[in-house]
Amino acid sequence: MKAIKYFLLGVVCLGVALLGLGTAVERVNAAPAYQELQLFTDVLTIVRRSYVEEVPFQELIYGAIDGMLASLDPHSGFMPPEFYKEMKVDTRGEFGGLGIEITLRDGILTIVTPIEDTPADRAGLQSGDQILKIEDQFTKDMEIMEAVRLMRGAPGTEVRISVMRDSFEKPQVFTIKREVIKIKSVKAKTLEDGYGYLRLTQFQEKTTRDMANELEALHAAHQGGLNGLILDMRNNPGGLLDQAVEVADMFIDEGLIVYTEGREEDSQMEFSAQPGGTEPDYPLVVLINGGSASAAEIVAGALQDHGRAVVMGTRSFGKGSVQTIIPLSDDSGLRLTTARYYTPNGTSIQATGIVPDIEVLPGQVHEIKDPVHFRERDLKNHIDQEPARPSAESVQTPELDDDLRGDYQLLRALDLLKGWQIFKGVGGNKGV
Repeated sequence: MKAIKYFLLGVVCLGVALLGLGTAVERVNAAPAYQELQLFTDVLTIVRRSYVEEVPFQELIYGAIDGMLASLDPHSGFMPPEFYKEMKVDTRGEFGGLGIEITLRDGILTIVTPIEDTPADRAGLQSGDQILKIEDQFTKDMEIMEAVRLMRGAPGTEVRISVMRDSFEKPQVFTIKREVIKIKSVKAKTLEDGYGYLRLTQFQEKTTRDMANELEALHAAHQGGLNGLILDMRNNPGGLLDQAVEVADMFIDEGLIVYTEGREEDSQMEFSAQPGGTEPDYPLVVLINGGSASAAEIVAGALQDHGRAVVMGTRSFGKGSVQTIIPLSDDSGLRLTTARYYTPNGTSIQATGIVPDIEVLPGQVHEIKDPVHFRERDLKNHIDQEPARPSAESVQTPELDDDLRGDYQLLRALDLLKGWQIFKGVGGNKGV
């Protein structure tokens, strides 16, 4: 999943300068390695001299680098100058295309998640969909950056993709019109009086700042304090590591948030909560699903390990690796997996994901009217209620908005928060 990072997943550019051939050879510094390098140069020379058509030298070098990185893992890759430039634009939250995050799963181009309110989302693409063809090109073993190149284009133009889904009998073709994708990474609202909702769609450069502003607005709307908050990170593909750490830090006042382990010293890091600026200790529910990845998993894992939140939903994607973006001499870039990250309790997310405390599968909620029952008041000569007390008809049930009404997981999360508040009151009445 192309988590974008300068410590992609997060962002911490390790400041690695240019890796020239000389530097690589110095690090290898072994006779067998020289022999392998000689083999490479022999093949390069033969291809340049004898291939049926002349191939530009840069194309051969780029192809060799692509092949080398493709042998590592799905998240390492080479970015020619134009793709490297686009990657940097992605982290700022605006780019052209369809609005999907993709990865390679067993050599098959797979959608991690459609980004909310984008052409892909509106077309009905789903997490886990397999993209078999882009226009007339099959995607089997296609590099991610090549797939990105094919799907991006001028706003207003269309692209056809063939998609296979578990529920499909055969692949279906989606024709989607490209747009300039502008992503608002933070959204917030009040669900019911005292209960807030905060949605994180991605972790971008300004996510923490925007989230702080939205939380301030929620507090202003609830002068008596929040009774609970739902942090919704479903279908959040991740993003920048530093933003994930800062978001978790908003809810944790001390202790480890995440740590990374890799071969180089710079890849072994710890990130801890800082005192000050921590949100009040109101009940917190975190929603995740199979489209929640990388940075979203860091936040969910940290809040879960610290006992700060109840994690609800379904198991997350399971991307527990860190990619470092290394700029190269010709304005191209190297996206290299350099570390694994771990939750505060030492759990590796890689390939396993965050397991929710309460599993809630997605579902649809349909309201039905309460059937007419024969009640006490229908009996002849029944005793009337005391006038001073409100009648049953005067008790109003809060009106649910359409988003909450149709979202079973969100409805369950709200019920949990309300139950939390009720038991708190019950315990207070009994002197617990």
